[in-house]
Amino acid sequence: MTDYAQRAQSIHASLPVIDGHNDLPWALRIRAESNLDVADPCKPLVGYHTDMPRLAIGGVGAQFWSVFVPARDPTPFRTTVEQIDLVQRLTDRCDQLAEADSAQDVIAARKLGMTASLMGAEGGHAIENSLVALRTLRRLGVRYMTLTHGDTIDWADSATDEPRHGGLTEFGEEVVREMNRIGMVIDISHVSPDTMRHALSVSDRPVMASHSSAFAIAPHPRNVPDDVLEMVRANDGVVMVNFYPPFVNRDAAEQAVGRFEVARRLMAELGDEAAVEAELARMLDEDPYPEVGTPEIVDHIEYIADIAGVPHVGLGSDYDGVDATPVGLEDVAGYPAITIELLRRGWAEPDIRAVLGENALRVLAANDEVTG
Repeated sequence: MTDYAQRAQSIHASLPVIDGHNDLPWALRIRAESNLDVADPCKPLVGYHTDMPRLAIGGVGAQFWSVFVPARDPTPFRTTVEQIDLVQRLTDRCDQLAEADSAQDVIAARKLGMTASLMGAEGGHAIENSLVALRTLRRLGVRYMTLTHGDTIDWADSATDEPRHGGLTEFGEEVVREMNRIGMVIDISHVSPDTMRHALSVSDRPVMASHSSAFAIAPHPRNVPDDVLEMVRANDGVVMVNFYPPFVNRDAAEQAVGRFEVARRLMAELGDEAAVEAELARMLDEDPYPEVGTPEIVDHIEYIADIAGVPHVGLGSDYDGVDATPVGLEDVAGYPAITIELLRRGWAEPDIRAVLGENALRVLAANDEVTG
């Protein structure tokens, strides 16, 4: 074992990693019909990126589980509640997980050597244009909401759909202010750059981009441009680097851009989520993304740190929500590879710990209090 690997092992032994986004709940719904007896993440789980033994190997101290629901779901609020129930059942089932709803809960779980189990809603369509629904999600334990997913909604423009609002509508601004009031973190991943800027201009609390990388390196529309990185610094927020090759590699980003329209066309033709995913997987087998590795992930970390500052970078893997992963970061056991690469590049341990989890914990803590 190299000195870098030994030092990384020492760092991860204290469970510092906070990951901003993991799609295991939706993968379990689609592939196992939400039956935890069929697919039990408390034990080694073949064919998925995530299970509790590998979370421990990766030194993950807190995981935000995405309670994602597609925008085309006819009852997105109800389905989101079903996904919340799935996460709660998963948390109850696995001794390695501790239910968490605050920064203090995360700290307490980490002291016990457990992984804090948190939730984030991916897409403002989940609230069905209702602040009552928004408040209900928060009461059910949802700690952040991504303002859009792949589609522009009635009150916010998406990064991967036609813009209609120039960012947020008046109701969208009201959503941001209500999220601030009730202590729900505003997530600017997947929204258009104008929506990012608009949300940052309205929010009076730190925001996060739960799983986005640097647009200057990989020009994927879901990545964060430089001027927004500077706004995140001023906001004291955090951008959590996504591991998915199209968010990391320039050529992969350009290859992936057209897949959103392809997915919409396939859904119109096939009408079935699993069938669409199977067809997209077949297409990717025929034309795979360029291979990326840990150094390219760290390039994004360093770039964001240069523009926004070290206190404003984190990790948001997107595991179990992607069809390709980097070499060396194939699953949730791989986070120490990032630490090794940062050590190789001369990063100091306090800065590494900030990126691995302390920055995200600060943003969570800044949103813990309910006001008004």
